[in-house]
Amino acid sequence: MSLSKEEFCDRVYEFARQVPEGRVTTYGAIARAVGEPKSSRRVGYAMRVSDQADSPIPAHRVVSSSGTISCKATRVRQFLENEGVDIVDDKIRGFKKLFWDEFEK
Repeated sequence: MSLSKEEFCDRVYEFARQVPEGRVTTYGAIARAVGEPKSSRRVGYAMRVSDQADSPIPAHRVVSSSGTISCKATRVRQFLENEGVDIVDDKIRGFKKLFWDEFEK
């Protein structure tokens, strides 16, 4: 059974907050961490509305599985670059090295 929208977002945010500064994870990795491995699109939705959460969510650290950021996401790019992440042509350089998937089980 799927988690409710609120429960899902709360769990997604809990995992997103664990991603260290200067590292990134993916929508799919968080979906697996919350126990709903086929819900990466739901994770994307949760990230889009994360500004409504009670405390800050580092949504910029959650990217596509290819390490690509949206070309429309200039704020995401700026936040990541401020954390030392190198981005070339909307793709994170060294994505595999920066990928973080060490969520507590």
